[in-house]
Amino acid sequence: MNYNNLIKWLQGDNFNDSQLHIGTFINIDYIQAAIGKSFQIIFAIILMYFSVKIGNHLIKKFVEKQVKSNAMLSLDPQRAKTLGEVLKSILKYSVYFIGIGIIVSILFSGIYFTFASIGGIAVGLGAQSLIKDLINGFFILFENQFGVGDHVTLGSFTGIVKSIGIRTTVIKDFTGDIHSIPNGSISGVTNHSRNDIRFIVDVNISHEEDIENIIENIKITCEKFKDQNEEYINEPIEISGIKELGVSSVTIRVVGKAKPLNQWKMENELRKAIKLALDKNKAETPLG
Repeated sequence: MNYNNLIKWLQGDNFNDSQLHIGTFINIDYIQAAIGKSFQIIFAIILMYFSVKIGNHLIKKFVEKQVKSNAMLSLDPQRAKTLGEVLKSILKYSVYFIGIGIIVSILFSGIYFTFASIGGIAVGLGAQSLIKDLINGFFILFENQFGVGDHVTLGSFTGIVKSIGIRTTVIKDFTGDIHSIPNGSISGVTNHSRNDIRFIVDVNISHEEDIENIIENIKITCEKFKDQNEEYINEPIEISGIKELGVSSVTIRVVGKAKPLNQWKMENELRKAIKLALDKNKAETPLG
């Protein structure tokens, strides 16, 4: 706006408001349009946020109902939790995809078809890995290869499955590290949670001891140990026999099976129980 036009406007002379400019480059119509778009974008973001929050709450209620239900068609707790994580993932990606589409349409309502086509091709090329992740994730869920809470090995990663999404699987290893693995990169799955896991206890005894008496003592100890830990051990603990004849010792191998993720605990406690039993019977163990 030049100086003369400003004087006329202040004096009330006929002056077209559409000619009013702030500086040389900023137009009031542009400012009004920008403010309007800003409010629309903020509203879209708020709507996305509450859609995800409310959806996650409803999914959580559904999972809790399935876990507590004893109905014939209800899901078992593990599958219910797995389905819940998948539904949350689908909800999140759907809301974000639709929301970003709305925001882009608000910002670029006048975008030319050519530029839109170029953008669509770029997105299509970049989405190839995403489609691979989605397809592989679908087969993982459909074939029930693993579920939330399972102890698995996926490639070079071993840990507990924390969540399964339509694109990624998250596992927590035994050092506490979290690994997010794209489903498309999972080429092999080892599930350690579908059957009881073997544990081994090797007992070293001096050559001077009566081996038959020691084995009988260990057998009685194993039977008592199983009775005390029926919630973890379903099968009898077996004594495989003499594993090794060393220079100063005889090694007796004891083999048992425990429920998944309890094998290390059972192994340590059985080793302790056998040690106490041998000490009670004053059995000699080699020093080296």
